[in-house]
Amino acid sequence: MTETIEMGTVSSRGQIAVPSDIREEMGLKEGTKVLFFLTNGTLIIKKVSTQTFAEITKPLKEAAKKAGLKEEDIPDLVHKARKKQ
Repeated sequence: MTETIEMGTVSSRGQIAVPSDIREEMGLKEGTKVLFFLTNGTLIIKKVSTQTFAEITKPLKEAAKKAGLKEEDIPDLVHKARKKQ
């Protein structure tokens, strides 16, 4: 991703229009969620990718299958992990 610097203006309603070059590069479309993070006088706006629970857990399920784990093995593994703490 290239470095892009643009200037915007805050409206009377507190809205900020994201410049078109930045919207295109970030893939920001109507309804896209963004996160606002304020630290030490610096505002960071980050695009939030929304994934379903199934999408998030898919790599974990694939790794478990590859390792030969079955669903019925999980409670035992959880108990063993908790005992180690």
